[in-house]
Parts: sequence; C-alpha cells; structure tokens
Amino acid sequence: MAHGDITHIDIPVADLGRATSFYNGLFGWDIQAFPGFEGYPMWRAPNGVSGGGLAPREEGFTAPRSYVEVESIDDTLARVVELGGQVKAPKRQIDPTSWWASIEDLDGNEIGLYEGSTATE
Repeated sequence: MAHGDITHIDIPVADLGRATSFYNGLFGWDIQAFPGFEGYPMWRAPNGVSGGGLAPREEGFTAPRSYVEVESIDDTLARVVELGGQVKAPKRQIDPTSWWASIEDLDGNEIGLYEGSTATE
C-alpha cells in the first residue's frame, strides 16, 4: 500500500455474531478472529485486497470509518491541524510495527490514519 491508499474499514456493530453472519451471507466476506484482537473479528473481501474489522459500537463510533495509509502519522496529524482539521484520536500503537489515529475533516467526517506494515505485506 502507498501513502493515500485506503487500507481498512471498521464497521461498528452491536452484535458481533449477528454481524458476522450478515456480512458473510451478504457479501461472502471471510471473517475471522485473530490472536491479540479478541472481540474484533476482521474481514477480507473476495478480491483479497479490501478488508477491515467488525468493531463493537460505542459512543462516538456509530458510522463506518475508513483508514488511509500514511507515511507518517505524526507528520499527517500536524498537517491536519495546519489545514484546519482536528485530531479525534491521537496516535496509538496496534502492534510493534503499526499505528493508527483518527482525524475530523472540515465537514465533520471522521477518517482513520494507518502507518506500518499490514498482514498481507
């Protein structure tokens, strides 16, 4: 993936089992739990490229969130502020080689940022 590519989409759900059955039956997504990510099953679309997670719905996270690959979250967060956007969630570590954060654009849309390696690399 390259800077600016969409790498992941989180879908907030109230019932993980129900959502897993729905999306598997509707789109044929391969949805699996991964060690270290309990309660957050990840899905892969039939094209093998697109993917994301089914995340527990919580206050402030009620709509799907797309994640965009960036070369540096730190640099991107600084640029967001320069351009008038806001940091919603600061940089957080996912594993030893990857991080995420989220921002809010000028129209109130939340976008996730991702830096690091992916499972398919």
